[in-house]
Amino acid sequence: MSRDHLQPVERPAPGAVPDRTRPEDRSASEPHGRSASEPHDRPAQGSAETPFLELLARGASAEAYDQPVLLARAEGLPTERITALEQARRLALRVRSDLEGRRRREAELSALFETAHDLAGLRDLDAVLQAIVQRARSLLGTDVAYLSLNDPARGDTYMRVTEGSVAARFQQLRLGMGEGLGGLVAQTARPYVTDDYFRDDRFEHTLTIDTSVRDEGLVAIVGVPLMLGHTVIGVLFAADRRARVFEREQIALLGSFAALAAAAIDTANLLAETRSALAGLERANEIIQDRSGVIERASDVHDRLAELVLRGGGVHDVAAAVSEVLDGTVEFTEAATAPTRALEASRAEAHVVRHGRDWVAAVSAGDELLGALVLRGHPGLDPVDQRTLERAAMVTSLLLLARRSAAEAEQRVRGELLDDLLDARDRDPRLMRERAARLHADLEATHAVLSARIEGSAADADEEADARRRLWAAASHLAATRQGLAAARDGGTVLLLPLGPDDTATELARRTARQLGTAVHEPVTVGASAPVEHLTARPDTVATAYVEARRCLDALRVLGRSGDGAAAEDFGFLGLLLAGEGDITGFVDRTIGPVVAYDQRRGTDLLRTLDTYFACGMSPVRTKDDLHVHVNTVAQRLDRVGRLLGDDWQSPDRALEIQLALRLYRFSAPAGA
Repeated sequence: MSRDHLQPVERPAPGAVPDRTRPEDRSASEPHGRSASEPHDRPAQGSAETPFLELLARGASAEAYDQPVLLARAEGLPTERITALEQARRLALRVRSDLEGRRRREAELSALFETAHDLAGLRDLDAVLQAIVQRARSLLGTDVAYLSLNDPARGDTYMRVTEGSVAARFQQLRLGMGEGLGGLVAQTARPYVTDDYFRDDRFEHTLTIDTSVRDEGLVAIVGVPLMLGHTVIGVLFAADRRARVFEREQIALLGSFAALAAAAIDTANLLAETRSALAGLERANEIIQDRSGVIERASDVHDRLAELVLRGGGVHDVAAAVSEVLDGTVEFTEAATAPTRALEASRAEAHVVRHGRDWVAAVSAGDELLGALVLRGHPGLDPVDQRTLERAAMVTSLLLLARRSAAEAEQRVRGELLDDLLDARDRDPRLMRERAARLHADLEATHAVLSARIEGSAADADEEADARRRLWAAASHLAATRQGLAAARDGGTVLLLPLGPDDTATELARRTARQLGTAVHEPVTVGASAPVEHLTARPDTVATAYVEARRCLDALRVLGRSGDGAAAEDFGFLGLLLAGEGDITGFVDRTIGPVVAYDQRRGTDLLRTLDTYFACGMSPVRTKDDLHVHVNTVAQRLDRVGRLLGDDWQSPDRALEIQLALRLYRFSAPAGA
């Protein structure tokens, strides 16, 4: 995706020395060993954070964090003090952003773990199943969600719970085993999804089912099995009244809810068996006591886990809580580091599996293995504790899926905003700024557009696509941490990142190349545009800057600098070819600006001397003849030029750039100048 910024900001060329007073003039007025600009008094360390801590304490708005800096500038405080305040403000805003993100994640996770809490304290099966269906519909954003259960006595299946349904016939639907999409799910014990129900011939259509689905107006449907061990007891569905492609993560999340529903039914069955046994022999009382203890213990564990997660805990916090309950050491491990056979067996059986002196519970969502909970050094584990470890693995999978969904949603929103900036689809500056503010991005700040591409030879199209996804994921994470934007475009990734007060586009490009390369474990080449400001002032600002960044990226690759980062200004006069609008003024200023300024300020003739010197083949003797001055005068003027432009100004590369800048300056200068 391309985004173009604003007017390029002119910066001195690398190595250029800004013109100030002569060293001999400074020596008389400045103390030995100290620059005139060096501060003598420094503010007390630590005092800059105080106003921002107060703002954090009272939950102030983001705009309020600008006031201490503005007040300091208004009062004319020293530069060091203002810089310290600006640094403290950035850190405080980052803390505020993290706090707001945590609160937002807690609100999203509460819906997921309320289901686990309901299951832990199961009293009414219908209420729990209704809550599961309702939350599944809400989290997947579908029009309808429903749950069907098999009826072994009648040999068919029936609608148990619906949410969002408006057709009475659909709500009372009963159908034979093996019919419709649900029948396919029940037969194969695997999730199935259809983008368009009536055009899908993979399952058996019947008049009864099709009429009910048509009454409800459903088009896209996904169904996942409710499993007790290896037995399918029903199907959990989510459906939309329009064509829709369900993503893998959404199907996995629905599968987790189906597991919760199956667990609720299983727990309800246990309760029913216990209550039935209560009416029998006196020994049944002992069974009831035992079952009740199991349930209460499970309820206590799930209450603790739900409370922990809603407070913002992570998977390792869940492992720590279960360690305390089981009186052992429980660790969360990635799927790649867990015992392979035990992990696969646990996933297949949906139970914990013993591995030597350890117990392994697979953490999975649908067909995806997310990791494992491993109980270390605990060879004896009663069924209650096994069930506790299994439920903890289920809660862990929900936590991982919820956080992944939240992160991917934010990445998509950032990418969509950058797409709009690149394509200039939304021309309302106020709306663009509001969208950026919700992502903690400031479009009025100075930014650079960066084009990044991963280097390396992919074996096939799938491997190349995977490399691009990894680059986009790494760039999105970097953009989120830097209050910027990122999107995938043109086979690579484009980023819009803010520039710090002392940052340059070149430094930003090189730093980004290193960070992305480290994240994806492959070289990443990054080209940067010149700095741009006020990104919403012109619709084509970001797009123009993106074109410049792409040209810079192509130049790096052509020059054999793959895996590096650079901006157009790094290529000297070649940067004129890379810049989208031909930044002649910027090139001239970076190359001979100090000499121009010196002549204008002091009325000297260094530019003419420099031009004549090059015209005479860099011969001081021929130069003095053309200028009608003494050769010592030429030498003094050239010495002054060297102090202004740097000692390497006569090297071949620099000399070529200086001659081009002199000619461009002569052509662009007003007549008579």
